[in-house]
Amino acid sequence: MSRRCEITGKGVMSGNNVSHANNKTRRRFLPNMQDASVMSEILGAPITLRVTPRGLRTIEHNGGIDNFLLSTPTSRLTTEAKVIKRRLERAAARKSAAAAATV
Repeated sequence: MSRRCEITGKGVMSGNNVSHANNKTRRRFLPNMQDASVMSEILGAPITLRVTPRGLRTIEHNGGIDNFLLSTPTSRLTTEAKVIKRRLERAAARKSAAAAATV
């Protein structure tokens, strides 16, 4: 399981532990990853993501996972987010086609 946020792309950073004697040893700074289920209105089902709290705030700020993914350019999304965006676009096209057929 990767330690990279599926929304923001935030990942592992590296640096030094510095002792009182100023000895430096390498260390890793891990992001605060959380497993979160976000409800998609277009799909009508929850989407499970591995995101940081900042990623969750970004989703909520943009009005949900559907609005965030559809309004964000594809070039700025991670691979996992691109897959979800394609699923959303297909589902939205099906719903609009079904609505047009009934009218």
